[in-house]
Amino acid sequence: MSNTEIKNKVGKSLYDYQKEALFNIFKSFENAPENYHLLYQLPTGGGKTVIFSEITRQYLKHYQKKVVIMTHRIELCKQTARMLGEFGVENKIIDSKASLDDQGDYDCFVAMVETLNNRLNDDILDISDVGLVIIDEAHYNSFTKLFKFFNKSFILGVTATPLSSNIKMPMKDNYDELIAGESIATLIQNEYLAKANIYSYNVGLTSLEVGANGDYTVKSSEDLYTNTNMLSKLLQAYEERAKGTKTLIFNNGINTSLYVYDTFKRAGLPIAHLDNTNTKKERDKILKWFNETPNAIITSVSILTTGFDEPSVQSIILNRATKSLTLYYQMIGRGSRIIPGKSTFNVIDLGNNFHRFGPWGADLDWQKMFRAPNFYLDNLLTDEDIESTFRYELPEEVKKEFSNTKEEDLYFDVKKVYVNTIQSGQSSKKVLEKSIEHHAKMCIENSEDVFDALLLAKKLGGDIDDRIHRYSKCICKSTHNFIDWLQDDYRKKLNSYLRNNFDEVYEQVFGHPPPEE
Repeated sequence: MSNTEIKNKVGKSLYDYQKEALFNIFKSFENAPENYHLLYQLPTGGGKTVIFSEITRQYLKHYQKKVVIMTHRIELCKQTARMLGEFGVENKIIDSKASLDDQGDYDCFVAMVETLNNRLNDDILDISDVGLVIIDEAHYNSFTKLFKFFNKSFILGVTATPLSSNIKMPMKDNYDELIAGESIATLIQNEYLAKANIYSYNVGLTSLEVGANGDYTVKSSEDLYTNTNMLSKLLQAYEERAKGTKTLIFNNGINTSLYVYDTFKRAGLPIAHLDNTNTKKERDKILKWFNETPNAIITSVSILTTGFDEPSVQSIILNRATKSLTLYYQMIGRGSRIIPGKSTFNVIDLGNNFHRFGPWGADLDWQKMFRAPNFYLDNLLTDEDIESTFRYELPEEVKKEFSNTKEEDLYFDVKKVYVNTIQSGQSSKKVLEKSIEHHAKMCIENSEDVFDALLLAKKLGGDIDDRIHRYSKCICKSTHNFIDWLQDDYRKKLNSYLRNNFDEVYEQVFGHPPPEE
């Protein structure tokens, strides 16, 4: 198919990179054997639906065979059907309520994957003349069970990330070739996508558990993200980086989202909660409010990662961790649409995802990832590797209690002290003694008497636990019982040190003994 033919089209105008994609895809189609499976990658916001709608129009015009387009969600079904209509392509949606009595009147069908599977197994849809099958969000491997029905059709899968949602079913096993489209960096440079300003807040994730699907379980995520410290960190991050902007918050679990809703509501912020239990009427009402309210916030679970297009979104908050590069890109992509007056958007990461995957829009080798997905996945940093580079940060409300201590003096590098201690021939226990002395000094220089110091010591629980975890890694002894005992023993020794040494340390710090009562 020539470039001239691509330009002479109805409906939307295509950008140059979209025209190039059409040319490359049709070139592959024309040279391919029967039952060829082609995968096309393009970032979220790059216009995949526009491209395959034009492909459908051109295919129906030149090949006189039928087209089936598969999606995994009803919202995507409807969006695709509307887009096809803009290209002058009459189509029929095959959902659970669809009657197929008039199927002979259509050359293009848009189908929900599970419904289509049922109709084909019941043999009530004629696919004998289907020459092209297009699969939207092709990384979901739920589509692969349908391939057996289309063994004489050209299959085109489209996705933003050519990594399967099931690590045991790599996409290279189901697709013969990958065509990688324009990169995020190029789309940003040419002003097709907005640039992401990423702010990453360090979070301890070692309590999270990985499920059978290779990602963090909902239960372990909810245990972490519903605790008071994490909710406070989320609210603080929003107020620091996103306050007053239209914001989407992504969570892993309905309870987490409801906790977020309550926390933000109590802070007087305009927020709504959305999950897959909402009725269509409720969902439409919330999304209408979100569209019309400049500083609106939606906290949600999964439901807005695909099939949702709101270009006015200014901030994305990842209030969850994920091991899925696809999900990471999908969530951030919800803010990447560019509109007049919007050339950048905020991304607030509270799941160490930035450290795990790198910045959104990094120069990734999609071809290598497609051919050798395990090599990519096996080389991702573990949570322990990521967190080993973090410095523990005292919560802001705790940090205020230690205002007499310089910012740089709040930190104690356990690993560095351990190395120096061992190299000098001392016992590793000396590390904890030095740490206790450091904590005691922090407490004493912010207190008037020993009772104040003991109260401050109680507020250092998070810092104490972090130091013990780092110490246990240094000595390669990290059983739960041992760590629990060490944390309890540390607190007892810190309190004892404060009682026995308060006056002496106070005079060293201030140059005079503590004031008499």
